Amino acid sequence: MCGRFTLIQTTEALYQTFHVEKVPDLEPQYNIAPTQMIGAVLYNQESDKREFQKLRWGLIPSWSKDPGIGVKLINARAETVAEKPAFRSAFKYRRCLVVADGFYEWQFHEGQRQPYYFRLQEEKVFGFAGLWEQWRAPEDEEIISCTILTTEANELVQPVHERMPVILQQQDYDVWLNPEVQTPELLQPLLHPYPSEAMTAYPVSKVVNSPKHNIPDCIKPL
Repeated sequence: MCGRFTLIQTTEALYQTFHVEKVPDLEPQYNIAPTQMIGAVLYNQESDKREFQKLRWGLIPSWSKDPGIGVKLINARAETVAEKPAFRSAFKYRRCLVVADGFYEWQFHEGQRQPYYFRLQEEKVFGFAGLWEQWRAPEDEEIISCTILTTEANELVQPVHERMPVILQQQDYDVWLNPEVQTPELLQPLLHPYPSEAMTAYPVSKVVNSPKHNIPDCIKPL
């Protein structure tokens, strides 16, 4: 799964990677947790351009009566996302890139949970494969939420956790965001583990265990 990640890159890095017109000034986020507002790139059909938006992490299906379901839907398995009722419509029509530059996983060893931080070797910003959904309450409250797709772990992540978030290759962003691409046959091949040799990992302090801690120490190597 993917339950925590980071976004500490500059606004300029986001421009260069995602080619969006406007990116708000963002504070470094060292410990992003579910239910928080997170940065995402969506395709706007009216303007024919990519847009940067803030979405709530934890997808709330449009048909749900309880927005609390989003806490349980922070991730979607890539292998079954086209079939699950909570995700299949979004997978077909409402895909996004969740903006990140690293993520955490926890290794269980002798009754202890040791956090590890994973990032790209080049320390670049990247896009997780994400889905978004619009939910409206009876009293007209509107929430736009998202989930992050996961796949089987690559060789680097596997000793720590059996799953990892789907990190899309930059050349696949256009296809993933294109709402006219709707068939699993075209989309599923994009949802594979990121190459191990292009990533790095190291153990970090357990200070990251609490989402209250949003400090550089979260990513400091032990």
